[in-house]
Amino acid sequence: MKSTSSALVHALDLGTGPARVVVKDSIDIAGYPTRAGCAALAEAPPATRHAAIVERTLAAGYRLVGKANLHELAFGMSGLNAWTGTPENPRFPALIPGGSSSGSAAAVAAGLAEIGIGTDTGGSIRVPAACCGVYGLKPSFGRLDRRGVMPAHSSLDCVGPLSADLDTLIAFMAAVDPTFSASADNTPPSLCALAVSADPAIRGAVAACLESAGLDSTTRPLPLMDEAYAAAMVLINRETYLACRPWLDSGRLGADVERRLRAAAEITDAEVHEAEAVRRAFAASVDRLLEGHTVLALPTLPHFPLTLAAAEAGQQDLTISALVRPFNLSGHPALSLPLAPDHGRPVSLQLVGRRGDDAGVCRAARYLLARSAATP
Repeated sequence: MKSTSSALVHALDLGTGPARVVVKDSIDIAGYPTRAGCAALAEAPPATRHAAIVERTLAAGYRLVGKANLHELAFGMSGLNAWTGTPENPRFPALIPGGSSSGSAAAVAAGLAEIGIGTDTGGSIRVPAACCGVYGLKPSFGRLDRRGVMPAHSSLDCVGPLSADLDTLIAFMAAVDPTFSASADNTPPSLCALAVSADPAIRGAVAACLESAGLDSTTRPLPLMDEAYAAAMVLINRETYLACRPWLDSGRLGADVERRLRAAAEITDAEVHEAEAVRRAFAASVDRLLEGHTVLALPTLPHFPLTLAAAEAGQQDLTISALVRPFNLSGHPALSLPLAPDHGRPVSLQLVGRRGDDAGVCRAARYLLARSAATP
């Protein structure tokens, strides 16, 4: 079931195009089971039809070469998986690959594919992209069709691409979404850097990137960031529990996922109601700040990733998603792009744009990449 690096759980050869794609194993591919990295789904029957994103990918002339590994049930940030094996982090092998789209990130970082398709409910594309030193886009909520993606219902989850090359990622988005167009534009983006709590080395690298591109690195606050993180945790816990509770007493869940699901069972309707109120207020706060700016800029990760050894010893770190998860709550598009490593540790910048302006985020990233000495 495993590949050498555990990035893939199935080898495929579907489609005829030259560009290779791996698809997270929470996304249906007809003829193959969708197991979501979970032993409780070991006997799942093959999917009877492709997920919508798979159909679009094949129709656009891409070739599917594998189903990608993931953190079990897409419910974790480390990327560790005791059942399918943990994908190796090709560029930073002492560190976790990040989750939950660990295999998708590791596969593109290792050169196994040009595109990895992942899902992002609370940072699950952007966190592994940052950990593995590649690009990862969480589109605007609802932009890419989620039919055929586990779980069937989510108010937070987005399908999106990862790639080791920004132009390759942009081309994929244009191929699977006819409304997406990020044509070349040399106009400097109107950018607002956010004041957030992060490791000083990471904050310094982000500022250096902006300054070397000739952009203002002066930061300003975004209200309700902490509250949005907490609210997004409430909603992902409730929605994942509702989707996954049939397997809770199977005896076949990983210990970390089982603990999180049992805790999620205690989420109350009152907590959900309060989280929805925070969602509305935070989304409005982001919208207000973006009225005068094309994109917001902040680190992808608040601190450096755990070592693989620490994670395997049982250390947990959900707060690694503190700067990405709020934008799942608000629904805004967000792109993680790698910067130059800091003493062998990955650093990434996150750009957030107006809802629906995914292309604007990508254009801003292309501008930074062309002009910043701080990008790899």
